[in-house]
Amino acid sequence: MAALESQSQLALTELTVTDGPQPPAPPDGSCPKPELCALDSVLPGVSVRIKQLNGSTEVTARLREMGFCEEQRIRLLMKHTNIICQVCNARLGISSQLAKTIMVEQISPAGSKPRPT
Repeated sequence: MAALESQSQLALTELTVTDGPQPPAPPDGSCPKPELCALDSVLPGVSVRIKQLNGSTEVTARLREMGFCEEQRIRLLMKHTNIICQVCNARLGISSQLAKTIMVEQISPAGSKPRPT
């Protein structure tokens, strides 16, 4: 069992994520388009909903196993070399490169109206 866990951790670590051109992150940390932006462009403390996972089949399957599923609400807690998120009451860390493949939408705070587009 430990060998299997080790293999899945190793597999996720060894996969290379190729990223295309990314739009610059806005200075206020909000998504440039409220409907879609990369997780790495969100500021710490912001809650978002995952809308799309971009990457190889193996990477997206592993992200879903970890709880990074479409329509899942997550909160970005810390952003340094790695990205720390709260997912289903657990703190999970992923690389900034991997966070670029997770497309999210910002969740409007309770009681506020969504921004017009």
